[in-house]
Amino acid sequence: MSDKKSYQQILKTTSLFGGVQFFSILMSIVRTKLIAVFIGPAGMGIIALLNSTLGVLSSVSGFGIETSSVKNISENYKNDDLKTVSKTIQIVKKIVFFTGIFGMAITLAFSKVLSIIAFGDSSQTFAFAILSVTVLFKQLSSGQLAVLQGLRSFRFLAKANLFGNLFGLLFSIPLYYFLKIDAILPTIIIASFSALIFSFYYSNKVKFEKEKIDKSTLFLEGKTIVKLGFMLTISSVLTLLSSYLIQIYIGKTGGLEQVGFYNAGFTLLNSYVGIIFTVMSTDYFPKLASINADNEKVRTSVEQQAFVSILIITPIIALFLVLSSIIVKVIYSNKFDAILPMITIGILGMLFRAVSWSIGFILIAKGDSKMFVKTAIGFNILFLIMNIAGYYFYGLEGLGFSFCLYFFFHFIGLKIITKKRYNFYFENDFYKIYLVCFLICISVFLIKYVEIPVLKYSMMALFVLISFAFSLYQINKKINLKEIFTSFAERKKDKND
Repeated sequence: MSDKKSYQQILKTTSLFGGVQFFSILMSIVRTKLIAVFIGPAGMGIIALLNSTLGVLSSVSGFGIETSSVKNISENYKNDDLKTVSKTIQIVKKIVFFTGIFGMAITLAFSKVLSIIAFGDSSQTFAFAILSVTVLFKQLSSGQLAVLQGLRSFRFLAKANLFGNLFGLLFSIPLYYFLKIDAILPTIIIASFSALIFSFYYSNKVKFEKEKIDKSTLFLEGKTIVKLGFMLTISSVLTLLSSYLIQIYIGKTGGLEQVGFYNAGFTLLNSYVGIIFTVMSTDYFPKLASINADNEKVRTSVEQQAFVSILIITPIIALFLVLSSIIVKVIYSNKFDAILPMITIGILGMLFRAVSWSIGFILIAKGDSKMFVKTAIGFNILFLIMNIAGYYFYGLEGLGFSFCLYFFFHFIGLKIITKKRYNFYFENDFYKIYLVCFLICISVFLIKYVEIPVLKYSMMALFVLISFAFSLYQINKKINLKEIFTSFAERKKDKND
């Protein structure tokens, strides 16, 4: 694939899934409002604890299959021939069925224990017992979506995600209206079942010949998928654990309100701004996995992805810095102004994260599980120490500094590791563009501290325009945006005619 086509594919997939994620976030906001209006804060608390507990159980019992299976399918998928991956697809579907049954059985067996851990008593034992089926639904739907992602059937994948969320929301509205707090269990089940139905529907649109798989083949290929998936699960658990320990420390030293601020700030950075990385990984990971044996192709692909990532994230950072106080008021309230110093410093770390995120996928794509686990342990310990130190010395603002510095060290560390193991490096042209992006973001950050309002806001507006202009100019040099827009307009005109 030529460089021009590679860049076009990255932007095409980003725009496709960016739109889907936008609607998903919108539906999430609508769902939250419904819950707040019809069942109040107590109901919201119950849903949050049920969903978070089920989420952890799904993650642990799923053994990271949804990610490791994408790697295996992408790696084996040759020349758009489904025959090359028919066995792998069947094996993946069998594995997620067993992990789903396992997760459901664990949830059912320990429903009383889970209720005591999450709620402090056994009042929600029945709820966890009933909701154990959603763990099975989640594993099965994740398996179907992994197949679509591995085959890079992005339109089907986007539709499955969009309609699964949409129908789950539509069925929730009347239930919350009529049943109030009693709607919690049926809505959670319906949402997971809706996701399952649409994932199966679009996954089955991909037709392939089913083969007989003997036990030895199932064991050997399954072992490879589960081994990498297990390593990914360890990384996921370590991330959850380090975040949990930070929250405990903040709660003991600063109180529950400070924990709330911590969660609000990092949700804003990771879930709303960080969504861009989730969107881009949809195409990036399977593409990288399919070429993992060729270090030069891997290097080119990572550099292209990092290039697009920094050019997309730079104007987002600039705009976020300008509108941060408005964003906090809209998403939360005036009471959350305390997180402003934390997020305005922390957002700068996203520029380092854009590159380290691109590099980090090399380890997963290559299936370098031992090094992946070592880096996961090392970086999570670093994350824990830096955040505790940041909060200890400078409070919430210190958390912003530690977040930013962590991703700088994460970038440097991964750069050294991948250079040593796979001879990975960036061309000088990339660093020149990266430096300009960094200077734009730093400039907007420093301008925030100008005391003359007219001068401050006019300069910030100017740099936001510069950030958009620079990103568009650099992307246009690679793919000729005018040509794409003209081609799109002509296709639309032909359809209308």
